[in-house]
Amino acid sequence: MGLRPNLLTRRTAGVASTTLALLLSTAAVGVVPAASAFSAAPAESCAEPADVHSDARVKAGAHAKHEPNELTVAQVREREADLSSALRERANYRAGAGAGTLATVTIPVVVHVIQENSTRAGGNIPDSLITSQITVLNQAYSGATGGAATAFSFQLQKINRVTNPAWYPIVSGSSAERSMKTSLREGGKNTLNMYLGELSDGLLGWATFPKKALDKMDGVVVLSESLPGGTATNYNQGDTGTHEIGHWLNLYHTFQGGCSGSGDGVSDTPAEASPAYQCPTGRDTCTATGLDPITNFMDYTYDSCMHQFTTGQASRMLTAWNAYRAA
Repeated sequence: MGLRPNLLTRRTAGVASTTLALLLSTAAVGVVPAASAFSAAPAESCAEPADVHSDARVKAGAHAKHEPNELTVAQVREREADLSSALRERANYRAGAGAGTLATVTIPVVVHVIQENSTRAGGNIPDSLITSQITVLNQAYSGATGGAATAFSFQLQKINRVTNPAWYPIVSGSSAERSMKTSLREGGKNTLNMYLGELSDGLLGWATFPKKALDKMDGVVVLSESLPGGTATNYNQGDTGTHEIGHWLNLYHTFQGGCSGSGDGVSDTPAEASPAYQCPTGRDTCTATGLDPITNFMDYTYDSCMHQFTTGQASRMLTAWNAYRAA
């Protein structure tokens, strides 16, 4: 059924609600729990579009180039080796320093609104969309939308508005993107920097994966009109932000690797051959057990169809936090 009706109403209206208490009480560093039962929630019936793109989460009818968070097998292998190395280094550091692992995390958020001019069409979105986005993140990551509770909550620290036509629209991988982030990024590895604006190539957003050393490019880029109450039809309930922050916390797409290999590295997300679009009912593209996880935040379905992370994804994110981003 996608999102529960009462939550969908709150998201559409952009009304703030109290963040639920986090349920995760222990850090599962380096351990992925056994697979839990998963059944895709019934979704509204709609056919997949004839022209879909396996390389990006895109706006309806858009034609995008390769999406930055679509990884090759070699890139995944390299990232997993790096995670193992980071975990060993952190374990040695904790043993020497007497430091423990974190079980719950409040992430400070700095939002940079990139504008071409002072008009809404030029990127000047109201503060209300941003505060509603923080509400949506806290609902999604607390499990309030029906998925597993994760360790994470989000606290808005600052809204930074920048009018610079040279950075608008934001172009993935461009020198202008590097200039923007190098000039604006604030905080340490534990600070989430969000860059909002019009994006190039039909992309809804992209993110950096965590690294051992702080990189000025670190952060997430999100189409500003995908925030709750924005104008990006079918993608305006805030779950592009939820999805991209999942990457920032080290999650892959649910369809990473297709039907073979280690997939997304999480045992309780069923294998999926390719991205799902819109809200397909009963989609099952791999012979392995389980329908495609079309309600997972790390797929490409409509915001109205997404409502969950799994227990394994929650564990993977916390493991990566303690390896890469914890102080």
